[in-house]
Amino acid sequence: MTQIPSKAQILEWVADNPEANSKRDIAKAFGIKGAARIELKRLLKEMEAEGALERRRRHYLDAEALPPVTVLELLAPDGSGDLFARPLEWRGEGALPRILYLPRQTDPALGRGDRFLGRLIAVQAEDHQYEARLIRRITASANRITGIFRRESQGGRILPIDKGQDKEWRVREDATLGAEDGELVQAEQMGPRARLGLPLARIIERLGDASAPRSVSLIAIHQHGIPDDFPETVLKEAEAATPAPVKGREDLRDLPLVTIDPSDARDHDDAVAARIEEDGGATIWVAIADVAHYVRPSSALDREAWKRGNSTYFPDRVVPMLPEALSADLCSLHEGVDRPVIAVRMRLDADGNKVSHKFHRGIMHSRASLAYEQAQAAADGNPDDQTAPLMDSVIRPLWHAYGLLRDARARRQPLDLDLPERRIELTPDGRVHSVNFRDRFDAHKLIEEFMVLANVAASEELTRRGKPLLFRVHEEPSLDKIDALREVAQASGFTLAKGQVLMTSHLNRLLAQAEGSDFDELINISTLRSMTQAYYHPENFGHFGLALKSYAHFTSPIRRYADLVVHRALISAHGWGKDGLDEAQIERLPETAKHISETERRSMAAERDTTDRYLAAYLSERVGSEMTGRINGVQKFGAFVRLDESGADGLLPIRSIGQEYFHYDPATQTLLGSDTGLEIGIGQRVTVRLAEAVPMTGGLTLELLELDGQPLPRGPQKGRRGRSPGRVSTKARLAEIKRASKRRRKRD
Repeated sequence: MTQIPSKAQILEWVADNPEANSKRDIAKAFGIKGAARIELKRLLKEMEAEGALERRRRHYLDAEALPPVTVLELLAPDGSGDLFARPLEWRGEGALPRILYLPRQTDPALGRGDRFLGRLIAVQAEDHQYEARLIRRITASANRITGIFRRESQGGRILPIDKGQDKEWRVREDATLGAEDGELVQAEQMGPRARLGLPLARIIERLGDASAPRSVSLIAIHQHGIPDDFPETVLKEAEAATPAPVKGREDLRDLPLVTIDPSDARDHDDAVAARIEEDGGATIWVAIADVAHYVRPSSALDREAWKRGNSTYFPDRVVPMLPEALSADLCSLHEGVDRPVIAVRMRLDADGNKVSHKFHRGIMHSRASLAYEQAQAAADGNPDDQTAPLMDSVIRPLWHAYGLLRDARARRQPLDLDLPERRIELTPDGRVHSVNFRDRFDAHKLIEEFMVLANVAASEELTRRGKPLLFRVHEEPSLDKIDALREVAQASGFTLAKGQVLMTSHLNRLLAQAEGSDFDELINISTLRSMTQAYYHPENFGHFGLALKSYAHFTSPIRRYADLVVHRALISAHGWGKDGLDEAQIERLPETAKHISETERRSMAAERDTTDRYLAAYLSERVGSEMTGRINGVQKFGAFVRLDESGADGLLPIRSIGQEYFHYDPATQTLLGSDTGLEIGIGQRVTVRLAEAVPMTGGLTLELLELDGQPLPRGPQKGRRGRSPGRVSTKARLAEIKRASKRRRKRD
């Protein structure tokens, strides 16, 4: 009589033979024939009912195991830089099995959220149960939504918080993850979007109370995928670090180095000093925190810093690149303590030209941690108790050196845009107290010029030695963008030289022409929009905006990975130790450059979104109020207005302007009314009413009341509207831009 295997034997066989587990395969493996097959069938059905086996088509699988081939979703790298994936077809109980993804060199690069068909191998590892190899990529990352969950009788809905999304998503009861009404959640799309009805989503993460004041930056962190929790291995590595020894380093503790930072700065990664020379020149010292001593290549700290790419700054918090034990302590150049640094000594002649430089790896001792306002007051002749003893040794030499650099800058003519920066001040509980524009002192410009010069020195040093590094690249704007800027300039009554190699000095002359005029902000914004975006690259393509042939980031290794790479390159170039740039990092430089350029843009977008939300929250109490501003963008659906008082950007929908049809000209970025002849273009002054402010999205909706000091026309009109005395008419401006556009097209 044929012996029927036990349930345990069947489970063991299924686990060992994942690709041959149909009923026929099982019967053959145990030699079951004839009538005994009926008993086997009964036993398999019983195991299926118990949940021990799962039947998929004609095959049986262990319900607590994964099939050999399954669909996976890639997760973000962990603290060790390893890539794990989650199975999308897991039906077992308890925690998801851990799957380590092992990419081959020939595999396409996958990112967080990408889905792929993977072949699994069960392993007995300490931190994972399976290893996966790519069979084929299925889709890019699933469509993800961050929004407010609203509970309903059968599941609920998600109200998106993105400005670009206005369609709600439906969530089934079994896909809510237990979210409560009003909770901030992250969800992903389920299946293809239906043509009718709300699209379907599943909640994948609960983010907490959406109404909490400090949830504003938390929204941006999750929305943009910024890592904000350090893995335990990284924290332990940071906490185990000890102060760098003095032995083996150059002693720079006699130099009168000080830090000058914002008054609320928690970390200080650069210190400066200067000496006035007999020939009228100066010697400048710039000392930068030696982060490379603590963050060694391939360490957990290094992998996490690479993943983050840079620190991200919000009004209520900082998401740092390095743990606080380093960023705010051991690497920070605090007053009165010894700190390891990589410093550069630079000699200026009497005209402010750098005639020599030399790098040092040493130990320093900060004489003072000064705020910008404090240093500026001292330079203006109003020192306080802290700065009074530093006037001769620190303040006067620094400002003398700055005067030389300012003269050199005037000759170099870097791009001189005037775009004020907003400062959002919060109450202790995280609500907006005020919105102001940041003050710009000579103290700010002094530090900027010192840092630019040190960055140039680092780039030149490594280039001279033939060592690989990451350059900070800013390429020239395209001809099309400059032609468009020239047309805007001509229509505004200004000139931008043509027929020659474009230089920043040409753009500065245009900005100077517009300064103080009605078109000042228009020309500044248009010039900025004509620029390309700066990025990192292993090859040197120059820095157009700074008018420099060679430039690298060296001065902020606490908050930028690019600077850490340059520090390691300097260490290798000078033979200062074994913590320099190794061959593996050199081979990875193109990937690193691309990655940290992307993380920089990610942080900028998150910071901008957070600012918009805080501004909307601040203005929500003033809905219905009249405000002044200037149009800084035009699209076919309306115009964007930058408000004077807060610097916030609001939308002026075309439906709120009037009942007539408006023609949109993308070449001139103008809207022209078909009945009244009313013309709306970039740079015009407006008076608006705040119609709506939505803190959750950061959106502001405005109503137009006046254009260039004139009330809106009530009916058809002819002649010149929307202009102020002595100003070029907007219709003439439109005609001139159109003529210039035709000339350019004909020339091309």
